Amino acid sequence: MINILKTTFLLALLTALIVLVGAHYGGRSGAAIALAVAAILNFTSYWFSDRMVLAATRAKPISREEAPRLYSIVERLSGRSGLPMPRLYMLPEASPNAFATGRNPEHAAVAVTQGILELLDDEEMEGVLAHELGHVKNRDILISSVAATLAGAVMWIAQMARWGAIFGGYGGRDNEKAGGALGLLATALLAPVAALLIQMAISRSREYQADSTGSNLVGQPYGLARALEKLDQYSRRIPMARAGGATTSHLFIVRPFSGASFMNLFSTHPPIRERVRRLLGR
Repeated sequence: MINILKTTFLLALLTALIVLVGAHYGGRSGAAIALAVAAILNFTSYWFSDRMVLAATRAKPISREEAPRLYSIVERLSGRSGLPMPRLYMLPEASPNAFATGRNPEHAAVAVTQGILELLDDEEMEGVLAHELGHVKNRDILISSVAATLAGAVMWIAQMARWGAIFGGYGGRDNEKAGGALGLLATALLAPVAALLIQMAISRSREYQADSTGSNLVGQPYGLARALEKLDQYSRRIPMARAGGATTSHLFIVRPFSGASFMNLFSTHPPIRERVRRLLGR
């Protein structure tokens, strides 16, 4: 129920944002067009967010022949948890990582990078995949997927506002100059909103919950704990090259991008040390 309310809030917020931008640039007719665009975005965000996320991260379906170990582990864990077998995807990334997406367990997908398959042993891989199925079992993959889609939409709106300010906000009357200034201001404000939307939708507690659910599903926490330490170490050395950018970073089991910034203060991922401490009870 909480995730449904969060999803509804995000969709309503996006609608209001798009309509305000449309009204600013086109008056009533602009607002009407923006409302129609928002309706389309809301529909696609809810029903097709998983496809959009998979496309944004350049994940490709992977067959049983290509990854027998992956299929074997996921099938075993799915049967143990009572969940339907999710679709499996692979990202052509050297950085080790994984994520789950989909609007419900019946439409779930689990994606892993090439790097994680090469880095982790079977017990560690089982812990990571159990964590991702934990997200599916806890039914928090919808809000994560919708948040990623909406964050991308807001970035698109910010880009349009920037170009509108550049080409339509200068010269002529004073109100046109003011419109250009407001467009630039909208750009400056909307770009970080994309990241803030994710922070509003996703809490750090979901990672702790998935860690706990995953370790219970496997029967012990040690494989996941070791995997988290390895993933943290290697993802810092080999950050993601092109997997969707900041709008999808909250989906992954560990932060996929290195570097420090102001936005790291609002990171959706709790510290790895604390996650391991909670898993091992010390």
